[in-house]
Amino acid sequence: MNLAYLAFYFVAGTVVGALYFCTLWWNTCLFAGGGRARTMILAMIGRFVLLAGLLALASLAGAMPLLLMALGVFAARLVVTSKVRTS
Repeated sequence: MNLAYLAFYFVAGTVVGALYFCTLWWNTCLFAGGGRARTMILAMIGRFVLLAGLLALASLAGAMPLLLMALGVFAARLVVTSKVRTS
């Protein structure tokens, strides 16, 4: 596997992770603000399906792409949660 191929999985994991955790924050704000239950449930299901689906696709490419994508998700988690704490 070449380096660009593996970097793609890390970047994809970072993007998906950022979307996941930003949507989680938005969903939490909706919940705290008394938002519609239907919207919150659909957002939660969408988050899980998107993340699980893309990780499953990465697993089909092998262990290293899956691990790099998961590492990207964790990296995005660190960045998003640090941004949320400071705002």
